Amino acid sequence: MIQGFKEFIMRGNVIDLAVAVVIGAAFTAVVTALVTGIFNPLIAAIFDTSDLAGAMVVSVGSAKLSFGLVLAALINFVLIAAVVYFVFVLPINRMKEAQDRRRRAGVVDEAAPASELELLAEIRDLLAVGTAKETKHTL
Repeated sequence: MIQGFKEFIMRGNVIDLAVAVVIGAAFTAVVTALVTGIFNPLIAAIFDTSDLAGAMVVSVGSAKLSFGLVLAALINFVLIAAVVYFVFVLPINRMKEAQDRRRRAGVVDEAAPASELELLAEIRDLLAVGTAKETKHTL
C-alpha cells in the first residue's frame, strides 16, 4: 500500500497539479487585490456607492439582492481566466506549434520530449516487430 502511494505521489502529473494549485492560490490573491482595489471602486463610483457590494442592491420585501457582489465575482473570474489564457495557455500552444513545425521540417531537438502521436507510432512499430518475430518462431 505504501509503495502504491509512493508511486502515485511521484507521478509527474500529481506534482504538476500541486504546483498549479499553489500558483493558482497566489495568483488569485493578486487578481482579488486588483478587483477590490481598482475595479470595484471604479464600478462603485459609477453607481455612486462606497463599494461594489453596495451597488445595484434591490430590495424585495425584507430581503436585499446584491447584484454588485455577483458582478465583482464575474469580473474576478474573467480576469483570472484571461490572465491564465494569455500568460499560460497561449504561449504553451505557440511553443508546441513551433516544435511541431520544426519536427515537420526535419529539425529534431533531442532535448524536446516526443509528442504522444510519435510515442504511439513508436509503440505500434515495436509491437509489429515483436509480433513478426513471434510469428516466425512459431512457424
